[in-house]
Amino acid sequence: MTDAVRLSMEGAVAVVTLARPAKLNALDADMIAALHAAALRIDANREVRAAILTGEGKGFCAGGDIAAWGELPALEMWRTWTRDGHRAFDALARLRVPLIAALNGHALGGGLELAGTADMRIAETQAKFGLPETGIAMIPGWSGTQRLVRRFGAGVVRRLALTGDIVTAERALQLGIVDEVVETGGAMARAREIAARIAGRGPAATAIAKQLINAAEGEGDASATLEGLAGALASFTDDGAEGVASFREKRPPAYRNT
Repeated sequence: MTDAVRLSMEGAVAVVTLARPAKLNALDADMIAALHAAALRIDANREVRAAILTGEGKGFCAGGDIAAWGELPALEMWRTWTRDGHRAFDALARLRVPLIAALNGHALGGGLELAGTADMRIAETQAKFGLPETGIAMIPGWSGTQRLVRRFGAGVVRRLALTGDIVTAERALQLGIVDEVVETGGAMARAREIAARIAGRGPAATAIAKQLINAAEGEGDASATLEGLAGALASFTDDGAEGVASFREKRPPAYRNT
């Protein structure tokens, strides 16, 4: 694994930090695997009620490290690089708890796709945003043309992906890419404030609300969400208890529609 992705616990808040500042937190294969592992650990910890994603140093994430993928054969791009990135980003976007991105610097290419996995994005004023991949004859590969369209709108993503425009934090706020802009150095403090508010609310209700919003947005499998919630409801009815009891006792059930 790698020490370039850190997971720490601050009470009920999990903090995931990209820690490769010399490369502006550009992602390599080990970091992608570590992000996926961090998401699984957060989901498995019932003490966690909110999560924060941030970067160390002057940038949030400069995207995928070209040194990590630039010479991969086409089939390996599909089999590992793109596929593993989707798996990690999907796990973050579908976390049980709300995820807040504290954008301490530029989020470009895969870095913007990573920021797009969060439920809320707090940007520092010096941060810039863009999808520059077509400038090097590539396309956004970690759901930039899918999740980002759902979250930011097709018009915004068209402009960024097709022209390569890089926008400022204030312009990103106007376009709906970020939720708030704060002064340099203030993103983590603001993210912690929001995470603390979330952590003080009903954890089950918050998790269910997030899952329903994700389903409405097309994030994940809506049928699994609906069936999961319906199953939970049915299991807590009197009839649900009677059905289980009658099966165990090998007798006909006596349902009361309650």
